[in-house]
Amino acid sequence: MRPLVLIIGLCAATVAFAQGGTRLTLGHGSSIDHPRHLAALHFAERVAHYSEGRIEVQIFPAASMGDDAAMVRGLQDGTLDISANSQGAVSTVVPEYAAIGMPFLFPSPEAAWKVLDGHAGKVLAERSADRGLKLLGYWDNGIRHLTNDVRPVRIPEDVRGLRIRTPPDPASADLIKALGGLPRQIRWSDVYSALQRKVVDGQENPLVNILTGKLHQVQRFLSLTGHKYEVTPFVMARARWDALSEADRSAILYAAEEATTLQRSLTRKEDSEAMAELRRTGMQIEAPDVAAFEIACRPVYDKWLASPVGDFLRVLMAATR
Repeated sequence: MRPLVLIIGLCAATVAFAQGGTRLTLGHGSSIDHPRHLAALHFAERVAHYSEGRIEVQIFPAASMGDDAAMVRGLQDGTLDISANSQGAVSTVVPEYAAIGMPFLFPSPEAAWKVLDGHAGKVLAERSADRGLKLLGYWDNGIRHLTNDVRPVRIPEDVRGLRIRTPPDPASADLIKALGGLPRQIRWSDVYSALQRKVVDGQENPLVNILTGKLHQVQRFLSLTGHKYEVTPFVMARARWDALSEADRSAILYAAEEATTLQRSLTRKEDSEAMAELRRTGMQIEAPDVAAFEIACRPVYDKWLASPVGDFLRVLMAATR
């Protein structure tokens, strides 16, 4: 989706790597034209700049280091240093991340950023550190919508009985169940094939992911439910972080702040462009009764408020008010 000149420019903007310096590995599961990868390239270039060439960041895109769950394990066992990962996979280590995905908690990505850049985000960063992950930034994974290849979805009852792929995220599964659907957890790299082979009827994702994943080729109907927001945790293995000098930590934090700003900006721009492009592909796009979907999803809050992460969910809910 991004102009080739931008990708080449970001790749070429490098600083010479100092002999005897530090090499860090960064893995993510997105394609090389995705905002996540472009922001990772920018991060690598700025780390080299701020560290005066002491640190080189090697990027492994498109799940070349394994899927998100495998990369989280890599952060834990020391085979990976940094990852722009998924909310669901990281929540297996830091359960509080799942609370971000409560139905209709955030009306827009900007509203989510405001909360995550404030007190709630600091609480989550502390809990991440307690579990071995240094939070470098809250990258954006957008507001999610439903697609399927069976029928238009305009009201919650239209979801009933549909087999819907979700990421390995318990909040997403509970949301689909609340709507009467049948959640099926499938890793991102297998989603296109699962839809093509009719293993599942539909899925839910932000518009950018739907387009860059070419899901419009195997899905006829897009319903703009806006049912949840997801963050992309940009995290580093804490053991690797603790081993760095103060100067190198500062270089990484400065670069991460810039990369976070860029990633969010690219995602919002491309989300708007993705809508126009998906219309051109011929997908049937529905504007559903969102209020009815919100009402149908209220039981999800009852369950999660009574769960071990209920205290953090209350922090998020208070911040959104």
